[in-house]
Amino acid sequence: MKKYLALAIFFILSISFVFLYQVKINSIPSISFFPLDEETSFTEAQTNLEMKQTNQKEHTIAWNSLSKSEKSIYLRQDVSLLFNNGKLRGALSEWHENEDTIDLSESIPIQGTSYFQTISYHHGEIHYPNGSIKSIQQMTYDELYVIENDSSGIHSFQKPKTKSDVKWEKKLRGKTSQTLLYHWNKLLNHYQINEDDYLIVPLTELNRFNTNPLPSLSQAKTNQVIGLLWEGLYKNYIVPITYEKKQVTNYVPLILFGNDNKHLLVLFEVNGKKERLIQQYP
Repeated sequence: MKKYLALAIFFILSISFVFLYQVKINSIPSISFFPLDEETSFTEAQTNLEMKQTNQKEHTIAWNSLSKSEKSIYLRQDVSLLFNNGKLRGALSEWHENEDTIDLSESIPIQGTSYFQTISYHHGEIHYPNGSIKSIQQMTYDELYVIENDSSGIHSFQKPKTKSDVKWEKKLRGKTSQTLLYHWNKLLNHYQINEDDYLIVPLTELNRFNTNPLPSLSQAKTNQVIGLLWEGLYKNYIVPITYEKKQVTNYVPLILFGNDNKHLLVLFEVNGKKERLIQQYP
């Protein structure tokens, strides 16, 4: 009798957990891309990484993403991703209704010599009285090199200032690239993708399309493609890693823009599970 009672309790708790989790996920606003608004924009958008000393022996990375629109709008949403030597270190996401500013920040403990990269997507959804809905968007990026040496202590730089910095920049970028290429090649081989059919761009380099269009596309069309890309990334990549609060092993996702100018792919791997997102161009 006790055995059946225990099984019944376990079953009820399992159902309750699934229900509550589903309610939680459904309550998270999705990023929805709408035609870009030509009358509203961001007055400020930036992402910053800075090393700070907390005491004589400890240092942290101050990770901050800030955006402000010209006016309070219906929905503001920002997301920021941080990678350390190519590996996901953290994800921040926040949304507000009828506000103009989002300020994301977190302190990250330093764990040895590192190459940090962070990219943020700032988004706003504007509802007009006539029923039309428009979007505003912008991407920002920052990077930081942290060098920890037993003899000279610890220091950081964004742009190399000394010959030693130049060597460290080359070494850390090379090591990170080698790690990422190994993982990306596994994904490309797994899905049997011909690299010649795509323009391949790491997620951390997407910000270059703020002002530079994709090949054979206008800037307006590029903005649409990028907006819809982030819509898909938010739903299928960012929400799981920011709201499930699980221990995640993940490297910089790879974006493949089709040379046919009709579709793109997103390849990534989370905790050993390979994923591929396919998105058709508008």
